[in-house]
Amino acid sequence: MKLNTMKPAAGARHSRLRVGRGSSAGQGKTSGRGVKGQRARKGGYHKVGFEGGQMPLQRRLPKVGFRSKIKASRAEVRLSELNGIDADVIDLEVLRKAGVVDVFAKTAKVVLSGELKKAVKLKGIKATKGAAEAIAKAGGSLEA
Repeated sequence: MKLNTMKPAAGARHSRLRVGRGSSAGQGKTSGRGVKGQRARKGGYHKVGFEGGQMPLQRRLPKVGFRSKIKASRAEVRLSELNGIDADVIDLEVLRKAGVVDVFAKTAKVVLSGELKKAVKLKGIKATKGAAEAIAKAGGSLEA
């Protein structure tokens, strides 16, 4: 097969329909535009979602929810998740490899959820007040 011999499959391409060429041609008189109205006119245009002056559906419905743009770059780590990580110093890269945080995470924060059963040393990871106390109680430490 060569690029210069390639053709579309049989019946895949239709010839352009010539409108307004008499009733025998199939699209005569109004050329498939119906009868009168804005859409029948040349240049008849209105915005997407326009409902003839009536309040459009997207404006009648209430606004809901909020999607944070920084959510993907921040990660929350539970205290109990730190138990399963075997490393001397736990940093963001170690958390990524362990599958605890997303690969797109730029920062991580340890939150007080669950129990910490071993001493851990965190580097470059923030912690909430309660989580920091629990880490210190377990014999671990936090580094900036």
